[in-house]
Amino acid sequence: MPRRTTPPEAWVDEASRALASAGPDAVRVEAIAARLGVTKGGFYWHFADRGALLTRVLADWEHAFVDDIIEQVDHDATEPSARLRRLFELANQFARSEYGPALELAIREWARRDKAVAKRVRRVDTRRMAYLRTLFRDLGLPDDVAEARSMLAFALFVGNGLILADHAGRTRRDVVGLALDGLLVP
Repeated sequence: MPRRTTPPEAWVDEASRALASAGPDAVRVEAIAARLGVTKGGFYWHFADRGALLTRVLADWEHAFVDDIIEQVDHDATEPSARLRRLFELANQFARSEYGPALELAIREWARRDKAVAKRVRRVDTRRMAYLRTLFRDLGLPDDVAEARSMLAFALFVGNGLILADHAGRTRRDVVGLALDGLLVP
């Protein structure tokens, strides 16, 4: 009977949870194996070491929260304002996901202490800004206005997970929608 191993995605998912909840130091092979209910020996079928796992976590984060989102937005809508609205819908889903916002914040905190991670976050942020810039330019906005609105939209995405304010009888989703409406005004 062939030996079954825990798929690499399970290791990456559990490592992402650990990173999101307690930072990169919490990503320990033994602890992840225990949470998965397996021995750590299976880990080495997929990863050379802990560093390889962390690299995969970053790669999967970038793929899921840049590539997949851009692909989905471009697939779901063609008109620029509809693409921006779809992007913000997906950002709201991300904000309500199990550990998405915590993972984003944990990676950003990690980047403050690790130059290689900072380089990756810079690349991700640059890609996100480039996509936003394209969407705002496609609305017919001048370059300076598109750049400013891209920055505001991106700040809203990153900052939304940090803001704990009440909104005078409105939901966070309502307020984010109002913010987006303001960004879409010609």
